[in-house]
Amino acid sequence: IKSKTQQHVLTVVACSQEEKIWDALKITAYVLVVGLLTFTALMNSVSWYVQEIWETSGHFWQAKWLKLYSFFEGKEWAIFLFGAALVPSLVFWSFNGILIVADVTGKPDFITRYRIQLGKNDPVDTKKLQQAVYTALCNQFFVSFPMLILMFYVMKWWGNTFSMELPTFRWFLVELSVFTFIEEILFYYSHRLAHLPLLYKHIHKKHHEWTAPIGVVSIYAHPVEHILSNTLPVIAGPMIMGSHIASIAVWFSLALLTTSISHCGYHLPLLPSPEFHDFHHLKFNQCYGVLGLLDYLHGTDTLFRQTKAYKRHRILLSLTPLSESIPDCPKRAE
Repeated sequence: IKSKTQQHVLTVVACSQEEKIWDALKITAYVLVVGLLTFTALMNSVSWYVQEIWETSGHFWQAKWLKLYSFFEGKEWAIFLFGAALVPSLVFWSFNGILIVADVTGKPDFITRYRIQLGKNDPVDTKKLQQAVYTALCNQFFVSFPMLILMFYVMKWWGNTFSMELPTFRWFLVELSVFTFIEEILFYYSHRLAHLPLLYKHIHKKHHEWTAPIGVVSIYAHPVEHILSNTLPVIAGPMIMGSHIASIAVWFSLALLTTSISHCGYHLPLLPSPEFHDFHHLKFNQCYGVLGLLDYLHGTDTLFRQTKAYKRHRILLSLTPLSESIPDCPKRAE
């Protein structure tokens, strides 16, 4: 009788646990569905308002584009190099020029007070900086530029890259999502491949000479790495989508700007958090991707998630540096 009673109790407990699990699953599914519907509704609303704004100013941008097209007399190669090479380069060097001044002089304080690795590059080693700038320029002129020439002929084959009509804003958002997805996949796996001992020693080690990176270091790399990890993941999306040169110019500028931010060494207000990639330069075997999605799926961010850097990995919405509001734990005395 006692044995039957125990079995009955165990059965009741098991059923109760199953019911709790089933209830938890139902609640989770409900929350996910409601959240997804809410997110979709909000995105549609935001997209609608942005589209209205875009259409209102659409005539302005369309007129500017036609004026630019006329200025280059319809020469597609000139339009392509202007949009795919000159504009992104100006964005890259303008942003990094400001950062270089801060790295060398320690001023303005509005920038330097947001340094991530305190005491590093304060000030930056000017010889290392000169080498980084020289390598970055060589990669742009002798690696990226030839790849852009090849890309130009691929884009001509698509036929709509140099259309006199600009793409709609909604289509550009679709393209931007595809570009980002493709970049995340190609960069993550090529980057992890570069960390294999043989490839790391002869190729990727150059980039990791900077354990506390600065903005210009984003394209301070071996030429092979610059082709496979820096350039190919960025140009693949527009080539696959057959994108308009206007979309390419914006995407290339955004890509160079975001990689500069992720390497800059400063967690500045309102800008994307650079903590993720800065941690990669500090520890080498964590945080390989751009968005962090594949790192989460492959478990290559587990150490990062246990640190204060992970807690600081968010957009700073105040003027107080996160190194002050979320300081590192004090080191134990030996």
